[in-house]
Amino acid sequence: MTHPPSATATATGVALPDAEALYAQLLQGVRALCGPPTRLVGIASGGVWLAQRLQADLGLTGTVGVLSSALHRDDFAQRGLTSSAQTQLAFDVNGADILLLDDVLHTGRTVRAVLNELYDYGRPARVRLAVLVERSGRELPIQADFAAAKLALPPTQSLALAQTDSGSFHFHVQEV
Repeated sequence: MTHPPSATATATGVALPDAEALYAQLLQGVRALCGPPTRLVGIASGGVWLAQRLQADLGLTGTVGVLSSALHRDDFAQRGLTSSAQTQLAFDVNGADILLLDDVLHTGRTVRAVLNELYDYGRPARVRLAVLVERSGRELPIQADFAAAKLALPPTQSLALAQTDSGSFHFHVQEV
């Protein structure tokens, strides 16, 4: 029997999983999904951190791609432009095998937005999704090909990945 990664209780009463333990699981899952032509592309910002660390840990060459959801959000009128990274794809998207990475899959709206952004650059042969945490509350029919953990949170709370100066990961929850 496998045991879930250890969890840390927060002030909100939510038990947060150990982000580093989940990263180890993500590394194994991504290793199984990657082939020689696979390009890692992170969703700004947590997905980019994951993609960069995975690129190094897997010994992959090339540049990690970055996708921003800012211009394709369906809630752009409320959110406006965020200060997140800009899209950077230093490879030809046409015919590419892309593994999209994100920290938390919640409603599916960010993934929908970055897929629209990705297709502005060309038509990939295949796009798959790997996430650290898949949480409850899906609003669109989008699911991950690999999720290190599943977590239920109230709709009033947001889960986000944070990175320390040394590069280690942890989660934080905030009320929305």
